[in-house]
Amino acid sequence: MPVIWGPKVRDISDMPGHLVRRFQQIAVAVFLSQVEGAGFDLTPVQYAALAAISASPGVDQATLAGLIAYDRTTITGVVDRLVQKGLLLRQASRSDRRSRALVITDEGRRTLRAITPAVEAAQRIMVRGLNEEEAEELKRLLRKAIAAGNELSRAPLRDTAMG
Repeated sequence: MPVIWGPKVRDISDMPGHLVRRFQQIAVAVFLSQVEGAGFDLTPVQYAALAAISASPGVDQATLAGLIAYDRTTITGVVDRLVQKGLLLRQASRSDRRSRALVITDEGRRTLRAITPAVEAAQRIMVRGLNEEEAEELKRLLRKAIAAGNELSRAPLRDTAMG
């Protein structure tokens, strides 16, 4: 469907935003298919949160939101669901009594280990039309574009090591 962009009409299928949105749709569908096929009930954001908490035990929700580039409102629901599934615990923070530290449970660790093959398979399927060099180039270009636009996002990625 043609869209007016500047002085000429452009085909939406050639717009970066449309292409990224379509790839995201495919990525989520592939992730869910692989994960559900392996017997797990986790969304991509739940997996990202669980993996980030595993790598940073005791992180608070606000920091977690920055680590995986989600807004604070969304992350609250994600953490709630992971707690309900028995994969995370909220504990009183030792450094700030107003915040809660997030800790992965033994079941959460087992789930992360067991789900890894399905997640890795999903990543391969997402780029199956590309050879290894092209897949690496796609990731490099995506990282470059994301870095240049990170601060434009409503939920920018925050590297806690950088403060």
